[in-house]
Amino acid sequence: MKLLVGLGNPGAAYARHRHNVGFMAVDAIAEAHGFAPWRAKFQGQVAEGRLGAERVLLLKPQTYMNLSGDSVRAALGFFKLEPADLVVFHDELDLAPGRVRVKTGGGTAGHNGLRSLDARLGPAFTRVRIGIGHPGDKRLVSPYVLGDFAKADADWLDDLLRGIAEGAPALAAGDAPGFLDAVARRTAPPAPKPKPAARPEPPDPPAAAAPAEERSPLQRLVDRFR
Repeated sequence: MKLLVGLGNPGAAYARHRHNVGFMAVDAIAEAHGFAPWRAKFQGQVAEGRLGAERVLLLKPQTYMNLSGDSVRAALGFFKLEPADLVVFHDELDLAPGRVRVKTGGGTAGHNGLRSLDARLGPAFTRVRIGIGHPGDKRLVSPYVLGDFAKADADWLDDLLRGIAEGAPALAAGDAPGFLDAVARRTAPPAPKPKPAARPEPPDPPAAAAPAEERSPLQRLVDRFR
């Protein structure tokens, strides 16, 4: 069994925040793969289903970001799972918008949700880092992550979430490259179509014989003996 966790803050006021893209990711997986309805458990919202051959529990902690580890630890303990069975989706300032990376272990980079998980479980779990970009000034980080995605982000965000949902079975099976390939198929710009080969120019028509009146006396004499 795998536990797939999306990090975010509960409530409608936070629903479209950049900081909630982890919630958006597990919502997309639940919808695309026909998971059971969300229900309250482990201080969060859970949905059960299957991704390929793997039984999976999706979890959205409702503890607010800085206490996410409490909810995740309760779910792991109930199912007797290890951090190696845990995959966490979270926003990542240090990646360009729409870029995705997968890693196991590592630091928290100041992310309050990851800090809570690290404190409660240690670092040995898989992170799916979903790029939201950086506002360019650290003083702007808080209002940026706690602000809604811009309308201009809608197209790439929709493609990204579709790609995450399509690649989720590979991720649950431990195939990170397969997961990233599925995301890339949705988010990479289409390859330019090759230009058709230039058609060769038709040959010039053969030159017409000169009219009789333009022919020399010698040419007209030759014509008489043909």
